[in-house]
Amino acid sequence: MKKLGMKSMVTIGAVVMMVGGCASTGTSNTTDGVIGGAAVGALAGQLIGGDTRSTMIGAAVGAAAGGAIGYSLDQQANDIARSLGTGVNNDPLAYLDPEQDLIVSNNGQYVKIMFRDNMMFPTNSSRLTRSASYKVGKVGEILRQYPQTIVETAGYTDNRGGFNYNMNLSRERAKSVADKLYAKGIQNQSYVTGCSLQNPLAPNTSSQNMALNRRVEVYLYPSNNVRTDVCR
Repeated sequence: MKKLGMKSMVTIGAVVMMVGGCASTGTSNTTDGVIGGAAVGALAGQLIGGDTRSTMIGAAVGAAAGGAIGYSLDQQANDIARSLGTGVNNDPLAYLDPEQDLIVSNNGQYVKIMFRDNMMFPTNSSRLTRSASYKVGKVGEILRQYPQTIVETAGYTDNRGGFNYNMNLSRERAKSVADKLYAKGIQNQSYVTGCSLQNPLAPNTSSQNMALNRRVEVYLYPSNNVRTDVCR
């Protein structure tokens, strides 16, 4: 592999700073994508071409790709939030608010939609309520506009009933959500994951905390490279 000298590193750093300055008027996630893409593109250009021109070209290509991903995430999050009658909420404390039954968030790498269990399913059931079916269907309608997005549905429970029972229940609930999305005609690559009682939002020490932990989350990824372990 070609080694980078000090001059090359200075060139890459200068290019990334220049692109970052040009991108500063965008939204935060789009800007992050532009800067990150520029850094990767600049490095690739330097390794392949070994000169300033190659670095500049690589940075431009990388910035365009990174900016497109950031813009797509922002757009998807906003489109989905609007369709569900809410806004994008990136406050991590929102997940601990029992009044928040539905949260759409965007961390710059993927979009997440959190549905609370009490608005989604009858007790010990994986059958969607009429209201839940409508809301998940709205998400499916939006996803038809983003066929390249990778979708993962994940179910979570509290700690009552044992791990194996909750594993089956959490996966069946996640599958019910995924099935409804596909019933809306989406063609996206998808995964269905049951997390049982793993990854609780709060300690299972009260009925209120247990209610916080019972949920289904829908993750929207721009690529498999940013897919996360949703059970941890």
